[in-house]
Amino acid sequence: MRILMINKFLYPNGGSETYIFKLGEYLHKQGHEVQYFGMEHEGRCVGNRVNAYTSDMDFHGGSKFAKLTYPLKTIYSKEARIQIRKVLDDFKPNVCHLNNFNYQLTPSMILEIVKWRKQTGNDCKIIFTAHDYQLVCPNHMLNNPNTHENCERCLGGKYMNCTKGKCIHGSTVKSFIGTLEAEFWKRKETYEYIDKMICCSEFLKSKMDSNPIFAKKTVAVHNFVDRVSWKEVEKKDYVLYFGRFSEEKGIGTLIRVCRELPDIQFIFAGTGPLEKSIENVPNIKNVGFQKGEILEKLIREAKFTIYPSEWYENCPFSVMESQMYGTPVLGADIGGIPELIEVGKTGELFESGNKEDLKLKISNLWENRNLISQFSQNCKNIKFDNIDEYYHKIVALYR
Repeated sequence: MRILMINKFLYPNGGSETYIFKLGEYLHKQGHEVQYFGMEHEGRCVGNRVNAYTSDMDFHGGSKFAKLTYPLKTIYSKEARIQIRKVLDDFKPNVCHLNNFNYQLTPSMILEIVKWRKQTGNDCKIIFTAHDYQLVCPNHMLNNPNTHENCERCLGGKYMNCTKGKCIHGSTVKSFIGTLEAEFWKRKETYEYIDKMICCSEFLKSKMDSNPIFAKKTVAVHNFVDRVSWKEVEKKDYVLYFGRFSEEKGIGTLIRVCRELPDIQFIFAGTGPLEKSIENVPNIKNVGFQKGEILEKLIREAKFTIYPSEWYENCPFSVMESQMYGTPVLGADIGGIPELIEVGKTGELFESGNKEDLKLKISNLWENRNLISQFSQNCKNIKFDNIDEYYHKIVALYR
């Protein structure tokens, strides 16, 4: 098959890019032809044969004229249609696999793919992997960043609530543009042309299914992970949190709990806006952002890890990674997190945002060494898809 991977960023920028690079590389190894379409950028590391890309859109810089025209370009992009048509005519894909495309590329591309299909008779599937809640929530997160509250007011297509809540960067203007973008494409019914929508959790699928058009197309497939070798390691006397230090991640609640459990040693590995809040807590050691072998060692040797998120997480890799390394997880019962933990076998859940419940669960796990040991052994049999297993599920959707 010939697969065109579509994503606004074609350089390492986040989870969506890691996904398209790894999946694209594996598809290529299996004998498929893979090309990429997105924005031009000095860091671009994948592409297409005709070198057709949209102009890089820098919302934080650029000329005054560019800033004035950005609102229109984030809703509809004639350039995206022109450029992707060049790739379609040359590559003639059997599948166009959409990922993150709103604002920079816009759904205009879908209209051009459909037009090309009709004109050429090419039976090209349009597949979309939802990495967030973009198609049902203009700010992507189902969370109001001003109040740090989870919010579902836009579900069902009531996008004016984004403007009312100033949900995009706390700005009425930016939120109104987000509302216009969502409303415009809803009225054009453009997303009806998508054949399948891949959701990385049942929870994300449930929110996408709030749109009756999407409900006919969604399928839940958890993200793939790299298999790691099992090692018997001696657990050390600390509890680990690794990730971003921000309010929606539940760090504020976790810090308050740490203060009330002075006899337990916590290690925080990461960075973020709440970093200074950690400084004066004696039993928290902040080791900063870590990766590779150092992070692996921290995870393997921890008694257990905590994932205290307070927003609708989809399929957090950190929860999967911890268990693969043989370390149980105490996770918040929110979003897609409960789908990744076998309660009473590989970890436990607590009520998201509930300080007392989190404190109780931490204390119980810390004091029960035998339970931690059993949970760790159970992690040997954890079942998450690797790229090979994921590939077979995705190719079945391509056909």
